[in-house]
Amino acid sequence: MASTGKKIDSINNLTFREIPLEDDPEKIGAIVRKTEFFSESEIEIAIELVKERLLKDIQSGYYFLFAESSEKLIGYTCFGPIPGTQSSYDLYWIVIDNSFQGHGIGKLLNTMTEDIIREMGGSRIYAETSSRPQYEPTRAFYRNAGYNEAAYLEDFYAPSDGKMIFVKRII
Repeated sequence: MASTGKKIDSINNLTFREIPLEDDPEKIGAIVRKTEFFSESEIEIAIELVKERLLKDIQSGYYFLFAESSEKLIGYTCFGPIPGTQSSYDLYWIVIDNSFQGHGIGKLLNTMTEDIIREMGGSRIYAETSSRPQYEPTRAFYRNAGYNEAAYLEDFYAPSDGKMIFVKRII
């Protein structure tokens, strides 16, 4: 697998990094909470994944790409190889601070994440989201990024809240 320790150059006043910092769990909690999309348990999961990475490094199986502006965390992705597969990866999280949405940062983070996954030997990326109407912009984001709907699991999260699985081939 490719090293994920490099600092990525500045693009349009944004900087990107792959290594989590000790204060990232708090920062991730803040931007995920600010979206008002996620339950408290989901927010705790987002925080826990970065803590797991800080504790176990890449052995955790969780990789990150952080976008910052003036050293303020404004967005991130969390992804990792799917155990038991040859080259499939999950995109666990892609979140942009509400104040920075609509400026192409999510698209840029997604493209850069795809590049990292490709460098790591990945060929497919899977992303899951809710079927609730609130998540239509999320589903549109995946479709616009070239993901295809691969599966729908009715009532997965709760009654009337199914899981939608998107996939993108990247080689």
